[in-house]
Amino acid sequence: MAAARRAAAGDPRAGFRRAAEPGPAVPQGLIRAARKSGQLNLSGRSLGEVPQHVWRINLDTPEEAHQNLSFGAADRWWEQTDLTKLILASNKLQCLSEDVKLLPALTVLDVHDNQLTSLPSALGQLENLQKLDVSHNKLKSIPEELMQLSHLKSLLLHHNELSCLPDGFGQLVNLEELDLSNNHLTDIPTSFALLINLVRLNLACNQLKNLPADISAMKSLRQLDCTKNYLETVPSKLATMSSLEQLYLRKNKLRSLPEFPSCKLLKELHAGENQIEILNAENLKHLNSLSVLELRDNKIRSVPDEIALLQKLERLDLANNDISRLPYTLGNLPQLKFLALEGNPLRTIRRDLLQKGTQELLKYLRSKIQDDVTNPNEEPPVTAMTLPSESRVNMHAITSLKLLEYSEKQAAVIPDEVFSAVGSNPVATLNFSKNQLNEVPPRIVELKDSVCDVNLGFNKISSISLELCMLHKLTHLDIRNNFLTSLPEEMEALTRLQVINLSFNRFKVFPSVLYRILALETVLLSNNQVGSIDPLQLKKMDRLGTLDLQNNDLLQVPPELGNCETLRTLLLEGNPFRTPRAAVLAKGTAAVLEYLRSRIPA
Repeated sequence: MAAARRAAAGDPRAGFRRAAEPGPAVPQGLIRAARKSGQLNLSGRSLGEVPQHVWRINLDTPEEAHQNLSFGAADRWWEQTDLTKLILASNKLQCLSEDVKLLPALTVLDVHDNQLTSLPSALGQLENLQKLDVSHNKLKSIPEELMQLSHLKSLLLHHNELSCLPDGFGQLVNLEELDLSNNHLTDIPTSFALLINLVRLNLACNQLKNLPADISAMKSLRQLDCTKNYLETVPSKLATMSSLEQLYLRKNKLRSLPEFPSCKLLKELHAGENQIEILNAENLKHLNSLSVLELRDNKIRSVPDEIALLQKLERLDLANNDISRLPYTLGNLPQLKFLALEGNPLRTIRRDLLQKGTQELLKYLRSKIQDDVTNPNEEPPVTAMTLPSESRVNMHAITSLKLLEYSEKQAAVIPDEVFSAVGSNPVATLNFSKNQLNEVPPRIVELKDSVCDVNLGFNKISSISLELCMLHKLTHLDIRNNFLTSLPEEMEALTRLQVINLSFNRFKVFPSVLYRILALETVLLSNNQVGSIDPLQLKKMDRLGTLDLQNNDLLQVPPELGNCETLRTLLLEGNPFRTPRAAVLAKGTAAVLEYLRSRIPA
């Protein structure tokens, strides 16, 4: 009470005014309970504005005091508690009143998911505020007065329209969590260096071209997320951040990784979808604690032997790079449980071995270490592939590897001589990726009795032909980065299909034919515009273990999806749905499925 009285000191009668008649949107019972508990939750009530009596909850004499003059213990309104927690989330608020200053005892203010375009400068007077959530609004700027909140520990500003930040940001010295993701920021104030208590900093999905080197002064920082910006380099000083445990640099324009001499605690490094060409021993050798190294979708050509020093590595994702051979010492990593290598031109490892999973692959690599010791000068077996073949068709690849390859030629059509060269040789793998194909080559049907792996990724294909649907032995189909909007019902004939990659296409709905291909184990549909999925149909796909729906347009996740208990990996990040929250998604697939099951109506 004392704090509230001080706020009203300008008006000696403030404590004795009758409350304004409360609007129907805020039941009197809620106000009464809030006076006792100090907490008021008005989320999801379609409020266009906050009723005046909410701001004055600790100042005005309650209505019931005028009606009930025999006060029992429960009705002693003068013993009320100052309001410390106010939740106004998921309403229709377009502005907040300066009267917020009448609640000086507030420690938590949550106004996320409204339509706020600005914040009142009076927020700066809430000297006890520890958590402020103004995410999912339309804020274009932040008032300088906000920098006066010296006790603030958590500030959530993600999903707004901020293009710049106040220079005085460094005054928020007690800040531990700061989320600025999904805004329009082009740079970061140098005063960030003063945020020495910051533990989590999220800058993902902005327009940052560089990070200030001073950021390295954040000695408490454990998690730094710079995903999806325009970073071309990372300041070398970043490597001195000794508390850093998780570093996300995915989807930038990095050409190299920094060295990390002091990051002894770094557990996760995510740098996929960049333009990294070289992975040096210096990048790796100090990372004694690293358990996750994610470098997929780069241009890495080789992996240094020093990778074997990462003794705590559990997940290594090198998919879709230009790696032609691996250090066999990878097989000695004692904790490695997941190794992704698909989409690399590996010459020493057969494709069928890659499909047998991580443990078989590691066993093979360990066996080759012994071979290396006994015959150290032996060349890798497939020498014809180590140089680009001068002829149009690599006959050695066809006869020895059962591989028909015509990729990265910028070809609008596949020359007839490529198919004619096959003759009676059985071809198991076909790779026509990274061309300019507008359609599936019709002569592909000639390979229907042998081909089981087809890669048509990175072309301009807008529809799947009936010829493709006749490849009855097909187990793996990669058509990522094309112009597909649908799949033909005839694909149901591909009864052996286990893995399909449809990422980076133009699907608006989950292709219904997939529900009927029951052999499917992996469906990759990230970076499309899929708006809904049918959980009852998915449940019939009883072999489905991996479903990637990242970066689509899912507005909701049906709770029944939780019944798809065969799913081992369910990826949903980057969709506009509100639940499950990011904190639930971060706990992994099992936790997400359990959460969804708990939401199924009884």
